[in-house]
Amino acid sequence: MSSLYTRSKEFTRNRKSQSDSPPSSPSPIAKTLRHERLSRLDAASSSTGTSDSYGDRSSGRSSAYTRRENRLAALRSEEDSSKDYKKLYESALSENQKLKSKLQDAQMELVDIKAKMEKIAQQKQEKTSDRSSMLEMEKREKRALERKLSEMEEEMKVLTELKSDNQRLKDENGALIRVISKLSK
Repeated sequence: MSSLYTRSKEFTRNRKSQSDSPPSSPSPIAKTLRHERLSRLDAASSSTGTSDSYGDRSSGRSSAYTRRENRLAALRSEEDSSKDYKKLYESALSENQKLKSKLQDAQMELVDIKAKMEKIAQQKQEKTSDRSSMLEMEKREKRALERKLSEMEEEMKVLTELKSDNQRLKDENGALIRVISKLSK
């Protein structure tokens, strides 16, 4: 059964390949036979009416002529279009060059702007570091002033104590002087 199956497969392949192939051109014998038939038809039609066949022939010739002209015009337009393609390619190439130069300029400008931005950022950092150092210095000065103030307050307290001690000593001294003066009398 497998041999039958393979034969039928091969048969269908052969049939497909034959049917898929394009038709071959007619043989020279077929061409001559066709030419003879056409000439007989032309002769038969000429015997019935010469004016109609002549008109058909002239219209056939003119249509063949116009078809030939159309083909030549198409070939010329293809040549023109190929020239147009060359012009289009050249214009596109020049435009690409212009765009590339603009792109390079823009990239260089971008690099410059980035460098300026970095400089500004560094300056800002320096200013902030300067500000922070200034703030630190001001904080130190403030602390120093607060210390001095607290020291002066302490000294004021000591001074008031000394003044009160001094006043007490003066009072005692005055009392002692009175006692001594009474005793001496």
